[in-house]
Amino acid sequence: MKIAVPKEIKNNEKRAGLVPGGVRQLILDGNEVYVQKGLGVGIGISDQDYLEAGAILTETLEETFSKGELIIKVKEPQPEEVALLTPNHILYTYLHLAAEKELTEGLMKSGSTCIAYETIQEDDGSLPLLIPMSEVAGRMATQVGAAYLQSDKEGKGILLGGVPGVKRAKVTVIGCGIAGTNAIKMAMGMGADVTAIDLSTRRLAQLDDLFANRITTLFSNAQTIEEAVTQSDLVIGAVLVPGAKAPRLVTKNMISQMEPGSVIVDIAVDQGGCIETARPTTHQNPTFTIDDVVHYCVANMPGAVPRTSTFALTNVTLAYARMIAREGLDRAMMKDRRLRKGVNILNGKLVYEQIAVDLELPYTPLDF
Repeated sequence: MKIAVPKEIKNNEKRAGLVPGGVRQLILDGNEVYVQKGLGVGIGISDQDYLEAGAILTETLEETFSKGELIIKVKEPQPEEVALLTPNHILYTYLHLAAEKELTEGLMKSGSTCIAYETIQEDDGSLPLLIPMSEVAGRMATQVGAAYLQSDKEGKGILLGGVPGVKRAKVTVIGCGIAGTNAIKMAMGMGADVTAIDLSTRRLAQLDDLFANRITTLFSNAQTIEEAVTQSDLVIGAVLVPGAKAPRLVTKNMISQMEPGSVIVDIAVDQGGCIETARPTTHQNPTFTIDDVVHYCVANMPGAVPRTSTFALTNVTLAYARMIAREGLDRAMMKDRRLRKGVNILNGKLVYEQIAVDLELPYTPLDF
């Protein structure tokens, strides 16, 4: 199969869809791999490194797309990239379509097939291609929140862990999956007073055991969320419903009751956000303020640490890329139900039901 890896064009997105080791493996499998010049510049990997791995370099985005059957990316395609997709393309990347009707309609119109990293799902419900980026985003959320609590960043001017004789900051994490748990670990490590909120009593019990009762765990409902949020210095939203738009659990009224200079970090913003006042921002302009509360809502948080993120991501995406290239997509889908769940659009038809429901678009069941 002809595989192409374009350079990312989303704002401040420096991650790469493949590292040289992945290129070499795909070539050993009998594929041709085309890599756009400058792909690895943001992660310290040169064009020469890709050449030595066996890649063929392309000059432009347009040339890169024209060479590939399987397009491997990191983030959802931007309008310029959607315009380059054809019915002959298989796009393999993060998509997060549940909150992106215009993008979804554009991908359907292209006639292409689109596989989302974030909806490839194990039988136990885990999301293996989302886990590494959730780990990065969760850890970053606490770091970022701590930084924006500083007065020079419009925060209330407090240290997350306090110092002897001075109280610690209160941190509330809503949603205790992979991202939320990593946010909790970082917040505890920095000495904060941490509250974890989740719908699963089993997960809350696990967290109590994991952290030896050093955090407060609360069952998720409107009252517990409001009480925790309004008393917090930092709130981290980490709610995920696989393939679906995130529920809005923190309301504007709750935000208005927080102290001035408090901070919100919404990790779920690429799925619509779990905080009512959230809207996607970029690394270039990462924050905005509502009711004197600082909001950090960058939709590609791991892009700020692209080298770590790229290697972590390609560790888990390569196996499915090899499977698609080796078997062909139809056969690969027949053999692997995890991969089937990753197919959001097939030949221009929306085949992921929850996205169709969220966006009110026609749904076509996968015929497998």
